Amino acid sequence: MPAILYGFMLCGLLAGFVLFRKRPLPQATGTAGREKISVIIPARNEENTLPALLHSLNRQTTKPGEIIVVDDHSEDRTKETAEKFGVTVVSAPDLPDGWTGKTWAVWNGYVKSTGDLLIFLDADTRLAKHAISSLVTAHKQQGGAISVIPYHHTEKFYEKLAMVLNLLGIFSFTSPFERFNRQKGLYGACICVSKEDYDKIGGHGNIRAEMLDDLNLGARFQQAGIPVTNFTGSGLVFFRMYPGGFRQELQGFAKGAVLSTSAIHPFTIVAVVFWILGLLISELGCFSGIPYFVAGYLLYAAQIYYFNRHAGNFGILQPLFHFLSMIFFLTIILYSFYQSHFRKKVLWKGRYIDVGRGQNK
Repeated sequence: MPAILYGFMLCGLLAGFVLFRKRPLPQATGTAGREKISVIIPARNEENTLPALLHSLNRQTTKPGEIIVVDDHSEDRTKETAEKFGVTVVSAPDLPDGWTGKTWAVWNGYVKSTGDLLIFLDADTRLAKHAISSLVTAHKQQGGAISVIPYHHTEKFYEKLAMVLNLLGIFSFTSPFERFNRQKGLYGACICVSKEDYDKIGGHGNIRAEMLDDLNLGARFQQAGIPVTNFTGSGLVFFRMYPGGFRQELQGFAKGAVLSTSAIHPFTIVAVVFWILGLLISELGCFSGIPYFVAGYLLYAAQIYYFNRHAGNFGILQPLFHFLSMIFFLTIILYSFYQSHFRKKVLWKGRYIDVGRGQNK
């Protein structure tokens, strides 16, 4: 039995190296492109996160033609905060039946836009000064729709608990098996696409009821023969995901943790399962004091530390105590499973979303 467990640990470590692919966004300096760029930012209760993003947009070497912030029925000063930066602020109309809040907000931003190139950003995203130039350059090179998995900036201890989940998210988008996935999704924090291609698939109007809008949007592009490419954002695109506290982090990760697996290639899922099982075996076995398990635990810690150099600032101690992140990951999975299969709805930013239909309550 121990030999089998050692084998699982080794296979898991190898699976991690197969899954993790550094695909950095091509870094461009100076300006890029002559097309008009529309930046669209859906925002609900984002008065504390918007300033950093809007400041970073003002520092871009390639200036957007317009920046549109869509206030999604915020209960704080999101609208007033955006207006101070002189951007275009759109108040989303009342939410119609059959739409989720975010897809409705993005759609209303798109309707007001006039650009040839559309960049959709979450409000918690931050951009280095050459990020827009790099997005435009990548779009010219790859064509189709591109997205960026931001470098995860963390500050507080509870945020660092997301380390394993953060890596699993990167695995799901950079895995080499995803090249063969006809349902390949986009990473919603940062998406860049031409207006022509966006119109061709009907944009967010065609996925209006979907809770996992970014994954479904990518699938629609793929089905229309429009390529989807995902990059990692280290050095150019960043985010601090859930600065509002542990409860916000729990709700945010749990809303789609289980459902999102349906969009991943089966081979990616198998490799991820091997990585998780090997990690879990190393953690449980380490407490036995058996040298092989301790060695496996430390090897996983070293691997995670290496991956984090390109994925997020989780420090030195968090990889060493990776069992804490694994406990958080298992908690998220159980909570997400409960919401999606028993409760049939998830809570996010004060709204209940029907998992079956994607409709807000």
